Amino acid sequence: MILGNLSGLSEFRLLGFSEISHLHPLLFVVLLSLYILTLMANTVIIFIINSDNTLHTPMYFFLTQLSCLDICYLSVIIPTILENLMVGTVSISKTRCAMQMFFFLFFGVAECFLLAAMSLDRYFAICYPLHYTIIMSSRVCRSLVAGSYICGTAVGLVHTLTTFSSAFCGSTIDHFFCEVQPLLDLLCGNTFPSEIQVIVVAVFAILSPFLLIIYSYIHIISTVLHMASAESRQKAFSTCSSHLLVVILFYGTASSMYLRPKYSYCAPVDKFLSLSYSVVTPLLNPIIYSLKNREVKGALKKKWRKTNLVW
Repeated sequence: MILGNLSGLSEFRLLGFSEISHLHPLLFVVLLSLYILTLMANTVIIFIINSDNTLHTPMYFFLTQLSCLDICYLSVIIPTILENLMVGTVSISKTRCAMQMFFFLFFGVAECFLLAAMSLDRYFAICYPLHYTIIMSSRVCRSLVAGSYICGTAVGLVHTLTTFSSAFCGSTIDHFFCEVQPLLDLLCGNTFPSEIQVIVVAVFAILSPFLLIIYSYIHIISTVLHMASAESRQKAFSTCSSHLLVVILFYGTASSMYLRPKYSYCAPVDKFLSLSYSVVTPLLNPIIYSLKNREVKGALKKKWRKTNLVW
């Protein structure tokens, strides 16, 4: 660790998984395989939805946006991780580090708000079915997606500009990419204001959309339980279960990373949590939606039969 005010700092050193260097070849193969599978799975979801007219509804419009975000979200950090696993400690320029932090926060926060928008879509579809097509018009859907990206941009800019306008008293990051929490350890002087900022922004970016999701699902569950037909209840729950499972996976790991005080940080645990919500979740999202969604499975089977007929 380099001590002193590094005002002329031009690059950082990412330690990555240096504590388990003997497992680097195995990790490289596993993470590269996960990355390729994630790209393929999300690309298939996007292709299937765009090519099937029956899936041109608000629910699937949001799902294509989620798949796009997952691809971008993962692509921000995976190249750095793979480079680290190949060569060991990686040197990353201050500019590249700042850009990596910004885009990681941008895509991550946008996904938080997009999941909230998806819960609103399910809320209106189940609680107000007769007015659903009017409420969730294409203009409203596009506005919700644009709002998600605006919130992501705002949070990314605030964190990145605040962090990188501060003085650093170290250049070694005990992580596999430029994550917010490890960079706080390198700031000079009193870091308490920065820690409070992280928690405040996390409450806005993670907790507020999550509360909206909880509010939506309280009303959804109440409406479903009052349905007379068991078949209607099962159909309503099936359309929500995929989204709810994705929410639990994403918010559970992200909140455990950002909604806790600095003294509880532990590098190995933080790396595991970061891998969970930044690498594993983007792969599970399309699998969950394709396995638990009857319409997506139907579109996949239809496309598969057409492909076989062509060949």
